[in-house]
Amino acid sequence: MPNREFFNRRRVIIDTDAKNEADDQFAIVHALLSPSLDIRGFIAAHFGNRRTRRSMEESREEIDLLLRLMKLEANVVNGAPYALPDVRRPVESEGARLIIDEAMRDVPEPLYVAFFGPLTDMASALLLEPRIAERDVTVVWIGGGAGPEFNLSNDIVAANLVFSSRLKVWQVPSATYRMMAVGYAELDAKVAPCGEIGAYLVRQLVEWNERAHGGSIEFRVLGDSPAVGLLLHPDCGQWAERPAPTFRYDGTPDFSGDNRPIRVYESIDARFIHEDFFAKLRAFTGGDGQP
Repeated sequence: MPNREFFNRRRVIIDTDAKNEADDQFAIVHALLSPSLDIRGFIAAHFGNRRTRRSMEESREEIDLLLRLMKLEANVVNGAPYALPDVRRPVESEGARLIIDEAMRDVPEPLYVAFFGPLTDMASALLLEPRIAERDVTVVWIGGGAGPEFNLSNDIVAANLVFSSRLKVWQVPSATYRMMAVGYAELDAKVAPCGEIGAYLVRQLVEWNERAHGGSIEFRVLGDSPAVGLLLHPDCGQWAERPAPTFRYDGTPDFSGDNRPIRVYESIDARFIHEDFFAKLRAFTGGDGQP
């Protein structure tokens, strides 16, 4: 990419259940290739125990693998290995401590914490250090929706703690992140030729689809990428402010409470996000080689 110097870079932490499916990987790489983002760290998140008993560890291994393929270094820490047991008990982790440390730093730049999975580490940080709710911190969350949704289901207690707090929240619900579909043909043309990392991104996506869908589809929703798009361009989607819901035990929202308003994205500019990623990846690898 051209050598551009960015001032007042956006201070960011990314909390990712990287091995849950096949889309976190694209968002992680996109964030790493975005020079306006000052990434203070990646937190490996759990994704429940329905498929594995070591989901957080598998997320950590996937983040480390992506960094090796890109020949990059970054601060990577472990998040909570499981959901909050109740509303009073945090799950202590390096990830929660990283959020607290960055939130309480005496610097002028605001902090953005992007969550590609459950909100466990944010809720734990709030319980461990309630003062962060008064700091300039914005939570960008891929999750929730009109009905049950996977990221929410992995820690409803944590979501309710964050949504009932004074933190600023930008929510990308399921109906919006599902707008991020991309076809195999485009991935083969624009991602697969881009070195080891491009080949890996496409291969692991196709392999996931074959396991999950029996090879019956030729597209994938890159549902975590809107979080990166919004960190780069907060208005790359239409949004509205509305009171934060409380989530019932089955994941459905209850708007009868008096929580403060949050920003809810109702649409997203998929072309901006996809094309920005394709161009950055091509520049990083020279199109068909290593960085």
